[in-house]
Order: sequence, then C-alpha cells, then structure tokens
Amino acid sequence: MNRIFAAYLAASAALFALPSFAMADDQEFTATLKAHAILPANTIIPAPGDAPAHLKSAGKFTTPDRRRAEGLGTVPGKDGARLTGLSLPFDGQPVQGLSGIKTMPDGSFWSLSDNGFGSKANSSDSHLMLHNIAIDWDKGTVDRKKTVFVSDPNKIIPFPIVMEGTDTRYLTGADLNLESIQPVSDGFWLGEEFGPYIMKADLEGRITHIFATTIDGKPVLSPDNPTVVMPANPTLKLPVFNLKRSGGYEGMALSKDGSKLYALLEGPLYLEDGSVEKVDGKTGLRIAEFDVAGKTWTGRSWLYPLADGGEAIGDFNMLDETTALVIERDNGAGTVSKACADPKAPAADCFATPAKLKRVYKIEMTEANVGKAVRKIGYIDLLKIADPYNRKRQGGSDGIYDMPFVTIENVDRVDETHIIVGNDNNLPYSAGRALDKADDNEFVLLEAADLLNAK
Repeated sequence: MNRIFAAYLAASAALFALPSFAMADDQEFTATLKAHAILPANTIIPAPGDAPAHLKSAGKFTTPDRRRAEGLGTVPGKDGARLTGLSLPFDGQPVQGLSGIKTMPDGSFWSLSDNGFGSKANSSDSHLMLHNIAIDWDKGTVDRKKTVFVSDPNKIIPFPIVMEGTDTRYLTGADLNLESIQPVSDGFWLGEEFGPYIMKADLEGRITHIFATTIDGKPVLSPDNPTVVMPANPTLKLPVFNLKRSGGYEGMALSKDGSKLYALLEGPLYLEDGSVEKVDGKTGLRIAEFDVAGKTWTGRSWLYPLADGGEAIGDFNMLDETTALVIERDNGAGTVSKACADPKAPAADCFATPAKLKRVYKIEMTEANVGKAVRKIGYIDLLKIADPYNRKRQGGSDGIYDMPFVTIENVDRVDETHIIVGNDNNLPYSAGRALDKADDNEFVLLEAADLLNAK
C-alpha cells in the first residue's frame, strides 16, 4: 500500500508540475509599475479650419431626448447616479475615448478617438480622429504631436454620411465607430464596430478602402450596420443581425510580416437559436483573418474564450507570429471598497458595479488551433499592479496601482520587458477612478517580463 500511495503522490506531483493549458486562465503573472502618465479628461482641440460649423462644437445631441443643446456646457455628464464634473456640449472636439494603440519605432504611439459619446444616435457632431502621441514618462505628460481628421472625400463609403453634402466629407461618430488602429507605411488600417468593417485610410486620414465582414461565408451584421433597416410594418419579420450593438472590432492586430490582419470581435456571434457562440464551454469571440495583399477574408478564424466574469475585450496586438496580447474586462467600474450596498439602488456616493476583472492576457494562435480556441498562456491583473517605487500619480493604495475603469482599450509591447496599457475614458460619462470626477486618459508603462516570456 505504501508503494502504491507513493506512486500516486509522485504521479500527482508530476501532473501539477506540467504546464497548464486547460486551466491557463488561472496562470497569473506579476507586473510592476515603472511610470504613469495622464492626459487630462478635459482636453479639447479645435475642429479643422475647413470643417462645417456643425463640427465646431461636440455633444449637442447628448440630451436624454436628443433635443439639440443650444448652450455650451448645459448638459451635465453622468455616470449612473453620479455627476462627473464635466458638461456638454464642448467648445471644440474632445481628445477622448482613446481606443487602440500601436508603438512606433521613434518611441511615439498612434492611437485614435472612438465614435464620440457612446452611440450612433448622439455622436453626429463628434469628429473621428487619429492621434500621434509622445509620452514623457518622467514628467507624466502626454503630448499630442499630430492629429489626423478622418474623411471620405472620394466617396469610398457606399452609404450616406452626416457630412454627405460637403466638399471635405469629414467623418463623424454617427457614420463609423473606429476602435482599433494599425499604422503602415502608406496609411492606417482601422477596425470598426458599427458594420463591423475593416477600413484603410491614407496618411491624411482619407478613406481608401472599406470591407464588410464575413465569417464562415456568412455576413456579420450589428444592429448599427447601415444595411439593417427596421420594417415599416411591425408584424413583419424583424431585420436579421448576428452581433450585439458595439460588438465589432474593438481589437485588430497586424501580423509581424504585415501580410495578415487579425480582427477580434468585442462580442460573440449570435447563433440561429438566439444563443451565443461558445468554445470549450465558454463564450467565444471570433478572430477573423484578413489577407492584406489580396484584400479579402481568408475564411480562417480562431475563437477567444472569455474567462469566468469576462464580458468583452479591449485591445489586441501581436508579439510575434503566433502570440499576442489581449485586454479582457468585465463591465464594472470603481473599487469594491466603495461598492453600493444595493446595486439595484445606485447612489452618488458609491459604485453600483465595481470592477472585478481587468486583465492583459498573452495568447497563442497557431495552425494547429485554427477554428478552435486560442491558448491562453496567462495574464496580469490590472487591479493589483505592484508599485514598490510609488510611481503612481493617482489611484491605487499602498504599494499597489490599479485600473478600475470600465473600458481599458490600449495595450502593446514597448520593448522586450515592458508593455503600455491605457484606458478609454468615455468622456464625460465614466468615473471609475473617483466617485465625482470624469476619468482621465491614463497610460502606464509596466514591467511585464514574466508574462512576455511565458510559454
């Protein structure tokens, strides 16, 4: 019996010593805060000089009934029951909602402002913009080196836009919801959520290509797709869509050789019975492969399995030919220590749904798992980043920096041992850092060698 028991213990020890693939979600790695920079929430810039008067201010249609707000700053920003301290409309265009980031060889970063104020319906005066930013990590400041205003002067987009009758045809958040960016030598590849679409723009932000999405030979349509039209007769069959609103390309990675784009849906596809797509028993998000030279979908895809408690992804960038970084999150914001006693009765002095899952995963996608789940190698927890040198400029606690934001939508590798992570502050609606203050755009430089080197 002793020999049998000893053999059992040895076998058990060997089992637990093996690399964990099936339970890779549980493999946590440490990260250390090296630097912290802040772009203040209330960062407003003028629209281009040749923009129509409609774009000289932003947020005029954010009233509950969508009636035009005639006066600047007359509509208070709120996060649930809490005022955020900023009001709409803004005198100019806000540099906000930074969603998607890419590290450049000169040490700067390209990012982009998303659709505007949270929906197609209220963002017709929000200008779509791409930003080249430089971060002074010592000073903790973010410098906007260049802003590219996105437009469609050559009428590449096949559906009507808000600025249809103008010469410049600048694009707004009622036209598109740009959420991911990949700079290339002749312009930018952009991932979009309303269609969802993959798009190409030149270096001046002029759209040159637009591609509708197909997966497994079928079109992917969100409720905001311009081809989805509600029937006049309510007894008729409702329009077919197979993706939730704001479920499009929150993340889009570029292969290291530049030949492929990997477009990652934020939400799962709906199946014909109304359920959502799953893989290995978990909600699965599609990663669809696009051939850059052929400008077509290859028909290949992978599935990203959400962790228990995970509800969406925030950004996606390749590390090498087979591994990548992905932000995964829940829909909570704020700290558990200040949670409302009753989530169904939110108040101004508490967080109704505090943040519990905010992670950066390293994943592997190979020829062997095409059509299957990607392998989740492990993650770092963005709610408990080590801060032994007290580098944080706000938030956190003794020895800890945290990111309790509802949307964290920027991640990329900076060098062999560091990554950059940043939030989308949903100006002026998100207040996860403080109860009564609109979130800033925060960027952090994290030492994450353990995650980057994990196999």
